[in-house]
Amino acid sequence: MTARLEAAAPRAALPALRRPRLPFSAWHLLLVPLALVFAAPLVWLLLSSVMSNAEINRFPPALWPSHVDFSGYRYVLENALFLRWFTNSLIVSAVTVVSNLLFGTLGGYAFARMRFTGSRALLALMVATMAIPFQLTMIPTFLVMKKLGLIDTLGALVVPSLVTPFAVFLLRQFFLSLPRELEEAAWIDGCSRLRVLFTIVVPLSRPALSTVAVLTFLSTWNDLTWPLIAVNHDTTYTLQLGLTTFQGQHHTNWAAVMAGNVITVLPVLLAFLGAQKTFVQSVTSSGLKG
Repeated sequence: MTARLEAAAPRAALPALRRPRLPFSAWHLLLVPLALVFAAPLVWLLLSSVMSNAEINRFPPALWPSHVDFSGYRYVLENALFLRWFTNSLIVSAVTVVSNLLFGTLGGYAFARMRFTGSRALLALMVATMAIPFQLTMIPTFLVMKKLGLIDTLGALVVPSLVTPFAVFLLRQFFLSLPRELEEAAWIDGCSRLRVLFTIVVPLSRPALSTVAVLTFLSTWNDLTWPLIAVNHDTTYTLQLGLTTFQGQHHTNWAAVMAGNVITVLPVLLAFLGAQKTFVQSVTSSGLKG
């Protein structure tokens, strides 16, 4: 009996001899290098913004500034119209985000909870419009804005994006994942549909609303093509369009371009970092039901 116990003792100790596990997920071995690759352009942009034009144009390019030079930032901030461009972009982005949250919530809830004649066909048609490239609708949109007298105003940048199919569809998908019992209990208590929507459904949909807000802000803030067509006067330029004026036909102030892009990227990074957790939660939840 004693011999058997002694023979079994090494076997019992075998699990302790297994190879130690990594203190992190094995996926990190792939994700960390990828993150560094994606962060490299941002780091290069930041370093180039504190270089002089001579260093930026030097070949081979300098990987590190010989000395910190803020001439690009001074040139940008001393430009009389830069703050105007920043304000225009902020106004257009804010109005577009708020309108997409409002109209996207109303449209998404209607498609998720209300059944009316042609609702499925209308939903399919709306989703199909997401596959149409902007280049095909650019000229008709311009003609409509011209008829409304909005060309060369901030209204021409806001009206075409007051509500997007993406916002309606994403919120509709999230609303489908919410239990109906909460709404039915409110209906029994005498709440109207709008009250149920804004007092029960909307507070539970903060992840989806945050995602719509962030993605709408990103697309509006970074848009260059439509402002390039819809506005002509420099006082109505957005930030992206205004930065193109730093590039001339024969000379480009690259230090100012880099500094302006750093200032432009900061609101985008803050918006994404502030809503990162809710963004992932929304993407996960909105795919539960079709």
